Amino acid sequence: MNRIDHIRLMASYNQWMNSRLHEVTASLSDEALCQERGAFFGSIVGTLNHLLAGDIIWLQRFARHPSRHLALQPVRKMAAPRGLSQLLFGQFNEMSQQRALLDQVIVEWAQALSEADLDIVLHYTNTAGNPFARNFYSLLTHFFNHQTHHRGQTTTLLSQAGVDVGSTDLLNLIPTL
Repeated sequence: MNRIDHIRLMASYNQWMNSRLHEVTASLSDEALCQERGAFFGSIVGTLNHLLAGDIIWLQRFARHPSRHLALQPVRKMAAPRGLSQLLFGQFNEMSQQRALLDQVIVEWAQALSEADLDIVLHYTNTAGNPFARNFYSLLTHFFNHQTHHRGQTTTLLSQAGVDVGSTDLLNLIPTL
């Protein structure tokens, strides 16, 4: 599998898993969603909001790529999160709608990427204002790995709340040959 196909697979996996997580999470009460569970971002809602904030921050950085992909236009218009723990939405339904929109943007953007795009050095600043210059493909790998990491935490939190997410393996999306 080449790098572009891998990125597209990860974008599809991201969309599939987020859809599953939000679907099963919607069955919980607001109290259960917001209950402190000892995770990095406290609650299920805190963790899901972190994923959303992190994705917006990274996608806004990616939107500065020299290719200026049109698929990222909706992200360019979004307010930049002030930090990775900022609660972006007070209502779960609003957060789920934003998540679905963002995941569709990611899938469309992944379809627009080219091999040449992956070898660019992207210049950006982190949330503390420190400048960095890193290989774009490596940043994409981090982007998708970060999502998987926190979705794993979310499935644990959901399990603690008595919700079975079912299989979460990327293997479910890898075509058989």
